[in-house]
Amino acid sequence: MTRKKTKLILRISLLIATVTSLFFVPWLLVKAWILPLPDTIQEQADEAIGHGFEGMIVYVDQAGQPPQYVVSGWHDREAKIQAKPGALFKIASISKLYDAVAVTKLVSDGRLSLDKTIADYLPELAGRIENADKISLRLMIQHRSGLPNFTDTPNFWAAPTHTFEESIGLILDKPANFEPGEDYEYCNTNYLLINKIMDDELGYDNFRFIQERILSPLNLHNTYGSLKEVNLKDVMSGYHIGHPYDLKEDEHGMLATAEDVGTFIRALNDGSVFAPGEQEIYSSVYEYEHSGWVPGYQSFAKYHEDLDAVVVEFYNTTDSKLYYWNLSEIINNRIVKILKE
Repeated sequence: MTRKKTKLILRISLLIATVTSLFFVPWLLVKAWILPLPDTIQEQADEAIGHGFEGMIVYVDQAGQPPQYVVSGWHDREAKIQAKPGALFKIASISKLYDAVAVTKLVSDGRLSLDKTIADYLPELAGRIENADKISLRLMIQHRSGLPNFTDTPNFWAAPTHTFEESIGLILDKPANFEPGEDYEYCNTNYLLINKIMDDELGYDNFRFIQERILSPLNLHNTYGSLKEVNLKDVMSGYHIGHPYDLKEDEHGMLATAEDVGTFIRALNDGSVFAPGEQEIYSSVYEYEHSGWVPGYQSFAKYHEDLDAVVVEFYNTTDSKLYYWNLSEIINNRIVKILKE
């Protein structure tokens, strides 16, 4: 075979591989979407494992019925430990709901103001963050600040930061993405700053405030602020496609059981997490459901008013192209359909 023919075959092979990669993943998603709907959530969870997830936990709290706890796959793949309904899970950005409730309570107490700005609360950053004198606490809660997102820094998740100073340093002196209040863009820098503002006002870690004013009144004893507070064996393993190791030991903030998250979401939506006057404040600034993603862990928590049901889904498998995120959303929708039927 001539060198010219060899190069031609190689180019054709590469083209075929590229075309295949473009169509293969979407069709897998289509398959997950069009498969006949199972009769039970357990069957749907088992099907999710067949699609490639290592493990899954589902919690359903529907009015008038006992809670449902559904698991499938692995709690720890290497140790061959089956998934556990009471496992601790890294809830990632679902924690923003707890932060927003904490801010609401501090505003109600008169300790914070939604209209004060970054420059008011953190004057040392006024010359380092564009529009610091215009970005209010309200706009940060609502993701309408225009701040650059520090977790969008190239290769961030390969070597994540561990302190406020390291994290905020990634966006200092960077141009704003838009003028404050002029647009919406989900941005973790907002809540990085909100947590710093709460810590400074309280004089201690704001998770202690969350424990005292949110978790303890709701009897949520399986929600934690850090891996340092838990037995690592109780944490569900996390896996990222292309990464050979369990991500369980990586620190990414709050952990909770699916039941604890579900109980909180119920209280958030029925208003029982709030003292008088607080829910009006909260409703003016933030939402009542959330999802979360960190490497190895994706989580979803939502109240479905038409069913009077809270549904929490935990998946311990992620990928860089968010294929598994899209797949999980398909599965979530199918779980709701099963509940409706």
